Amino acid sequence: MKRETSDRPERPAGWRVTDRPLRVAILGWARLSAQAREGSGYNLNASELATGLILAGHEVAYLRSGMHYTLARPGPFVREVETWRGIRCYSLVNSRNLSPASTNFRNMAAEGSSRRDNALVVQWLRRVGAQVAHIHSLEGFALDLVGEIRDSGLPVVVTPHNYHYACPQVDLLHKERDCCLDYQGGARCVGCLPAPPPGRARRNRAVTQDVERLVGPELTHALRQTGKLLGARVRGAAPPNRPGPEDQAQPDPELARGFDPGGPVHPGTFEHGLRVAARDRVEPLGRAPADANERFLGARDVHLRVVNEYGKRRQEGIAALNRASLVTPPSEFMCRAYEAMGVDRARLRHVRLGQPHFDQINRRARRTPYYGVRPWDPASARRPLRVAFWGTTRNNKGFGVLARAIERLDRDTRQRCQFVVHAGGGDWGYRKLLSRYPEVSFLGQYDTLMLLAGAGEYDVAVLPHIWFENSPLVMLEHLHAGKFIIASRLGGPVDWIHEPGSAASAANGGLGNGLLFPAGDDEALARCIERVVRGEVVLPSPREVHGASELWSYPDHIAEVEHIYREVLGELRPEPTPDAGRRVIEAKPAAGAAAQ
Repeated sequence: MKRETSDRPERPAGWRVTDRPLRVAILGWARLSAQAREGSGYNLNASELATGLILAGHEVAYLRSGMHYTLARPGPFVREVETWRGIRCYSLVNSRNLSPASTNFRNMAAEGSSRRDNALVVQWLRRVGAQVAHIHSLEGFALDLVGEIRDSGLPVVVTPHNYHYACPQVDLLHKERDCCLDYQGGARCVGCLPAPPPGRARRNRAVTQDVERLVGPELTHALRQTGKLLGARVRGAAPPNRPGPEDQAQPDPELARGFDPGGPVHPGTFEHGLRVAARDRVEPLGRAPADANERFLGARDVHLRVVNEYGKRRQEGIAALNRASLVTPPSEFMCRAYEAMGVDRARLRHVRLGQPHFDQINRRARRTPYYGVRPWDPASARRPLRVAFWGTTRNNKGFGVLARAIERLDRDTRQRCQFVVHAGGGDWGYRKLLSRYPEVSFLGQYDTLMLLAGAGEYDVAVLPHIWFENSPLVMLEHLHAGKFIIASRLGGPVDWIHEPGSAASAANGGLGNGLLFPAGDDEALARCIERVVRGEVVLPSPREVHGASELWSYPDHIAEVEHIYREVLGELRPEPTPDAGRRVIEAKPAAGAAAQ
């Protein structure tokens, strides 16, 4: 059943409106209107791009796949689901490929090619009158869909937000713990992820969703949760990430001390009797060599090796990108990575991300009276250095690396810090792990509204990812907020984070905008934190961070993508790469912005 439609968003004053409207079709797997709540940063980017195009006077239709199933009608079909912000949203129901990709891990043949699904997508593109197709995620679709769309006469722009085209796990992580520098022609992929047989998974989704349509989502959810709780009761286990019997705290071993702090040799820690159990899923995370980027980019022969269906699947994914009109990763590193895996460099173009909330965060930094003030200095400090992690507790984001780094800090360094953790997902295991340290605050999940206020909560951000990150939104949020970042030297962030004294740091007097450490190396991360605490690294002001950071505004992002559409349609010639002054927001404040 189609959901109730919503009106087009009100066009803000000054927004550029086209005199030549285009009809654009965007493809992905997540529900567009859910934005970051489903699909995280990829879907937030796709949804805000679609919104910007609507505001500019274009027509946008959206198709998702791999999420909707039913037993009521055999075979795949396209169904209109809702209209959101003026964007007509559809779903390819009963797709042979499940999404997200982790659920499709044992379905490589269908992921390589699915002619019946492809035909329906091409028919849908004709029905909505699309002039250009823009793929933000091919999860839930077949890889050869790109070629089929091109063969139908439509240009195709592909914006990869991860490595799905080369890796069915999507992050180039082995068992979601170790950076995968060599997939061994596909041999290492076998057993990398647990996944049910695709036929059973599709059937289970169909049954669940058909029940939901009959009795409603609330009752269906309640029935599923009841089943999980009964299963846990039968096994004698508590549900994951919730307090269980082993979490019953013993009496405080310092109970008899009262107010006595214990003198100058006190440990500074507190025992709550909490112990990390297997069900808490606090797993050891792998380390990557400091030169992992260079090793990966230089291993072309490794990437081209094929020994099984997973190796063949990588070939098919790279072939799909080579059929695209243009491939536009949001990081230059991802351009180089896909080139190393066989994508024609002429098809690759780095297109930086812009988001409405980035611009809000940036304006917030400029409007504060502290824009030109350095946030913390150990010699004059009257409060702790505030170190923040924003993200999720999923392994790829590397929060476990920060947790272990906190454990490594000596007492005096740790007590001069306050660690602020905004993390969605199950955090109970990590809360137990770090419960001994009163300097750690877990503040739970967050949204874009909290990001604006949250900029006043911290001085330094930590980005401890363990995968070849592309252009993480959280990194760009920190930089727009004018925050110094301690980041893993892995993937795309290396293109943005400039260490003090580097050639790229000259723009702000050599201060840079962050420090880099080998991914997964908690000891190296601890040393970085110690350097800041001791004052060996000067923390720049938000103004100085902006001066050293290449950032891109939301209006410029929409304009650049629209230019790309016209280019692949043959209306315009390729635009020369904009100069640094246009890319660096510090050098080009928004029109009407007050001078600082």
